Amino acid sequence: MTTEADPSRPGGDPASPEARRALELRAEITEHNRRYHQLDAPTVSDAEYDELVRELRAIEAAHPELVEADTPTGLVGAAPSATFAPVRHRVPMMSLDNAFSPEELAAWGERLERRLAEEPGERNGFACELKIDGVAISLRYEDGRLVQGATRGDGQTGEDVTANVATIADIPTELPPGAPRVLEVRGEVYMSRTAFEALQVTQQEENRVRLEAGRKPHPVASNPRNAAAGSLRQKDAAITARRELSMWCYQLGEVEGGPAFTSHVETLAQLRGWGFAVNPEHRLVDTAAEVAEFCARWQEHRHDLPYEIDGAVVKVDHLERREKLGSTARAPRWAIAYKFPPEERTTTLLGIEVSVGRTGRVTPFAVLEPVFVGGVTVSRATLHNEDQVRIKDVRVGDTVIVRRAGDVIPEVVGPVDPQDPDHLARPVWAFPRTCPSNRPVELVRPEGESDTRCPDPECPFQVAGAIEHFAGRGALDIEGFGSQRIRLLLDLGLLADVAGIFEIPWDRLAELRAEVGAWATAATAAAQERTGDPRARLDAVAEVDLARTRPADPAALSTDLVADLAADPALFKSTADGLRGLGDEAVAGLRAAIEGAKERPLANLLVGLNVRHLGPSGAQALALAFGDLGHIVEADVGAMATADGVGTVIAESVRAWFDDPDHRALVDRLVAAGVNTEGPEESSEPQVLLGKVIVVTGTLEGYTRDEAEAAITSRGGTSPGSVSKKTTAVVVGASPGASKVTKAESLGVPILDQAAFERLLETGELPG
Repeated sequence: MTTEADPSRPGGDPASPEARRALELRAEITEHNRRYHQLDAPTVSDAEYDELVRELRAIEAAHPELVEADTPTGLVGAAPSATFAPVRHRVPMMSLDNAFSPEELAAWGERLERRLAEEPGERNGFACELKIDGVAISLRYEDGRLVQGATRGDGQTGEDVTANVATIADIPTELPPGAPRVLEVRGEVYMSRTAFEALQVTQQEENRVRLEAGRKPHPVASNPRNAAAGSLRQKDAAITARRELSMWCYQLGEVEGGPAFTSHVETLAQLRGWGFAVNPEHRLVDTAAEVAEFCARWQEHRHDLPYEIDGAVVKVDHLERREKLGSTARAPRWAIAYKFPPEERTTTLLGIEVSVGRTGRVTPFAVLEPVFVGGVTVSRATLHNEDQVRIKDVRVGDTVIVRRAGDVIPEVVGPVDPQDPDHLARPVWAFPRTCPSNRPVELVRPEGESDTRCPDPECPFQVAGAIEHFAGRGALDIEGFGSQRIRLLLDLGLLADVAGIFEIPWDRLAELRAEVGAWATAATAAAQERTGDPRARLDAVAEVDLARTRPADPAALSTDLVADLAADPALFKSTADGLRGLGDEAVAGLRAAIEGAKERPLANLLVGLNVRHLGPSGAQALALAFGDLGHIVEADVGAMATADGVGTVIAESVRAWFDDPDHRALVDRLVAAGVNTEGPEESSEPQVLLGKVIVVTGTLEGYTRDEAEAAITSRGGTSPGSVSKKTTAVVVGASPGASKVTKAESLGVPILDQAAFERLLETGELPG
């Protein structure tokens, strides 16, 4: 019997836009599930996949008559591939519902409260854990021995990867005496950042050899999750072993003959006791506010960890209450995954261009269809160097993966599908041979280096970059003197190098502001007359308006500057706007900031000089060792190399820089301008930390980060930003970096609280 659709019902018509869209979404999501779970080759980011699922769920919620029995919104994962033998899970491996905002997380908590309102008994605590970005795995032990490892698959049936999981160091193959007769442990197999970076280096080197031999490169692992999944599904377990996979365990499945538990945190403690790796960053809390605080903290500190996380998981701790809450067809009601903002998205590569930095390094970058990723809209992303473009094989027109992690510069990971026929048909991008500036000098790539450089010392890009560096944080830190103002003064001919910052002709700047301002007023009036719009502003000014109002005999504008501005309305607008922003009050503030910058420490001046290889620590070492800029200028390589933390490479670079006559003339002008050339006075503090390496992480009461480090260095110690075998102690304040604490624990490095830190500063002694 056939039933016709009732067009009067919302969505009842199979030809309705909702029905058609639901059909499209089901097909698209099903294909993405197959590529993600079976092929380990997704073509969209997790965030874009989540958006598709949410859209389909919204349609199905609004039009229940469109829901199909096999809709992907009701499924877990995808059917297992045929590469490995199937494994039927005795206890289904369910998925989790997601919350994408604090509001959605709070709504989940409110639903729990309503469901549990009438339940008597113990408090309703929440177990909060990190959501590891890896591959869900089930481990089965019988009589204390590992007998099976299986992927989640579709939640009912997974893949047998026993031989491969047995190679993972975190997974015990035998359990201690007293373990249950049958024990199923669930967790996440992942690849650490260090292992992932090593894998990428290996794959890129293999591709370099292939390219040199005229062969096509193989795809390079794009992220740790996909790398872990691909490594786990290798037919040869020896390859899996080389990939350095790890595992965190977070749940029990089937258990026979084991102890009785009442809470989730008890199971985690017992798992650790049986020898399983349990993530230390879990927390039992009482309230929804504490849940939100846990999620917010780890969203902020996710990059402090040595592995990838993409959210937090929140679970009802009390196991009996979980039973009463039950599950839907695909997910338990007692748990939810709070997803952090996406850090990978896909978009279209519109073009590849190059930029020239302050050292002459020429860096290719991608011009992208704007995409929201990592909390910002990205339209530019780095491609690093010529070799990386070639190895990644990105081509204009490709759909590419864009990644932005924390404050890291966005980068293009690679094309979504390097085997796509359309991709292969597109031309391979060629690195330019000349500088993109108005001085087309031929670029060079020194033998043995991956970077291409512009050798022109007068390259306008390098000049602007060097001045921005000199005025920026870490160097002279001139407030209000950013890139736009620097480039404006360069374009106006009022600035040519870093010493010129202290020689800016302020009277001429005022003349230019008046002349360009008058021209802008006249050009805007001409645009209003031409367009018939009395509200037209500077944006509406066209070349014809500039030509009509061009100054015939300007008092301050040069003929070349007038010609440049008249021919380019965009340049005219940016120049007029920039000069308008340099009114009397702004100029007074800028002049005061420049005057104040003369008092910056000698080490800051050395950093600002843009000497290759000389960073903040080397500059500080030279300032301490020689005490005066004049002594550094005259020192030989051997003397400089003996300064703690300098060495021969830095010393030779510094010596070569000061041997350049143009650089010596620049230094003479800086000295004449009155910049500080004297190093820090010898510390009066007792040198109780001489030879000690103290790392500070987190916030200490009464100290800024710089003040804490200064307290250490003034007593003879050093305070690097990372933990190593040479570290004497790690001082932990509020909200510390988890990776530093974890590494300190693994290396056996003493961990100090603030009170112990204060005693260390006084005595130089560690707690007994």
